[in-house]
Amino acid sequence: MFSASGESQLSQTGRVSRRAKISALGTYVPPKVLTNFDLEKIIDTSDQWIVDRVGIRERHIAEKDVVTSDLAVEAATRCLSSRGIAASEVELIIVATVTPDMLFPATACLVQDKLGAHGAWGFDLSAACSGFVYALQVGAKFVESGAHSKVLVIGADKMSSILDYSDRTTCILFGDGAGAVLIEPAEEGETGMIDYLHEIDGSGGHSLYMPGGGSLNPPSLETIAQRMHYVHQDGQAVYKYAVRKMMETCESLLKRNNIQISDLKRFIPHQANKRIIQACAERLGLSDDQVVINIDRYGNTTAATIPLAMDTARNSDRLNKGDLILIASVGAGFTVGASLLRWEF
Repeated sequence: MFSASGESQLSQTGRVSRRAKISALGTYVPPKVLTNFDLEKIIDTSDQWIVDRVGIRERHIAEKDVVTSDLAVEAATRCLSSRGIAASEVELIIVATVTPDMLFPATACLVQDKLGAHGAWGFDLSAACSGFVYALQVGAKFVESGAHSKVLVIGADKMSSILDYSDRTTCILFGDGAGAVLIEPAEEGETGMIDYLHEIDGSGGHSLYMPGGGSLNPPSLETIAQRMHYVHQDGQAVYKYAVRKMMETCESLLKRNNIQISDLKRFIPHQANKRIIQACAERLGLSDDQVVINIDRYGNTTAATIPLAMDTARNSDRLNKGDLILIASVGAGFTVGASLLRWEF
């Protein structure tokens, strides 16, 4: 565990052989913007209604011929460029997504080829909105174990590809985008990744899901007619669960690391609903300045929201080397995750 001062106690327990850190960040959203006013023209909704209920004003939408692996490669290229390393130096690629280009091969395979990371292996991770939080820890563990020294973790989703634009309860929520981070060993004196707390609750599986396309409901004329290949959501159930579990998970993680709310520089939550973020922040006792929110510009990009929010904070000088940050998410499944880390670049 860690004290509030950030001094490592992990070496005493033998849990890791070395520390891991985020050493670079890159993000990408497609240029096309879909505003609430655009949505007013195709469904029964309004800009004010959307802003009041979820806090979204616009979202980015990829063109039809742009796929999830394309978004991922753009973000990864920017990430590696900012670090000044070639794709050939990457050893492992983990892609968190629920909108893979196809069921197989894994999107990580397609990213590896397009990126030119010919020395890397990789795989996809499916945890919906918690995908990036989960993949970040998986990547960190490969570095902490000494197995790899350069792990590329990508959260990317083309949610517009699985949205029913006649369903105003879901199509207003999501956008497309990608974010990538490089995980490397921490230098002497650096902290990097501190601790995490993850859990799942499969009893919430039918509160947010896409019923068609898998072995349960393989593609057929019937599944298409019943619109089963789109996102389905019980908004009330998701809202109540997300507020409660995000708060409980964050509280537990902070408590076991002896960290006070005042010690946190930034809270970077999954951007699903502004009201969920504000309710969680209020219950945790966080100030407005501690909380990073950019949902108004991007909507819910699923696995990409947290790296996009990291980039928003960094570009506004709200994320700097040495800052103690808490990231957290709740997603379909239900999946729940939170991580503590120090920003080291």
